[in-house]
Amino acid sequence: MVDLVSQYEHIQEEIDAAMLNVVRSAAYIRGAELSAFEEELASYLGVEHVISCGNGTDALQIALMALGLNAGDEIITTSFTFIATVEVISLLGLTPVMVDVEPGTFNIDPSKIEEAITEKTKVILPVHLYGQCADLDKIMDIAERHNLYVIEDTAQAISADYTFADGSTKKAGTIGNIGCTSFFPSKNLGCFGDGGAMFTNDDDLASQMRMIANHGMKVRYYHEVIGVNSRLDNLQAAVLRIKLQRLDDYREARNTVATHYDAAFDGVSQLETPERNLNSTHAFHQYTLKCKGIERNALRDYLAEHEIPSMIYYPVPLHQQKAFEVTGKEQKSLPVTEELSEQVISLPIHTEMDDEQLERITTCVLDFINSQ
Repeated sequence: MVDLVSQYEHIQEEIDAAMLNVVRSAAYIRGAELSAFEEELASYLGVEHVISCGNGTDALQIALMALGLNAGDEIITTSFTFIATVEVISLLGLTPVMVDVEPGTFNIDPSKIEEAITEKTKVILPVHLYGQCADLDKIMDIAERHNLYVIEDTAQAISADYTFADGSTKKAGTIGNIGCTSFFPSKNLGCFGDGGAMFTNDDDLASQMRMIANHGMKVRYYHEVIGVNSRLDNLQAAVLRIKLQRLDDYREARNTVATHYDAAFDGVSQLETPERNLNSTHAFHQYTLKCKGIERNALRDYLAEHEIPSMIYYPVPLHQQKAFEVTGKEQKSLPVTEELSEQVISLPIHTEMDDEQLERITTCVLDFINSQ
């Protein structure tokens, strides 16, 4: 699904030198590389503060902790996402309220958000799934009218741009009160281990998140709040600084792959290619098809037989997972989400794909379609 070896080979000389400099300095934690990376990412995103941490899940947890919420407060989010989004809500004693998504973009449906708001609602947590932004014009309007926080989960959409109705443009993750991302190796901006970050333009929230991520202290050994230990190390920061310089090129490479797939499957009634949100560019963390009138799992098995990887993101929606059988709030059926979980299949997409690979993948998919 992702060729990290080939990606590394293209930047090997720079990566090796940067990591060796960290090793020689013996400054592994909170050093110059980390500070430089946070500053450079903040500049790229056009945001005041970037606070790095240990992983994307920690980023979400720390963001929620920084808001000073109380047990039982409700967080409206989506069921069609990786478990981390909802997992941290429950871990903090908060109540996840999962609503349905739009069938075309796979992102949270703003009309369902409005319906789910109660006096206990405190946060809207949209996930920019597969690489494009949710409808932030509507989400931010809802949040403003109901005095709610917005935390963007942009783990799959870093580098995507959102254009508002007034023509202004901002990067994914910089629009709500806080944005959160992951630097897991397979992400569009990925390190060589685990890593994550939070973004904000709010000075107070930035100070609070930085403190929480560092055992709840601003001054060493003086702990103002109960915090966590969540750090991005300097080796990872050194890798990320180099990859950040190429992030726009990586996005364009992924879009080239997506365009090839779109053309190959155009007019194939059994496959629905990804819908683009007209207000958002697409980072294409995943290229996800919807299967129509064919067995999705049979297609997956056929590809595997021909040594072509594919993935299903996600086969069981979170509201149907055993872990969330008891959430503190009755969970309604989410028909769009449930249908998508039976239809979607993601094909390989990464920065190093060539025409030969793409032809082999698309030919195999079409051969399966024609055999039905």
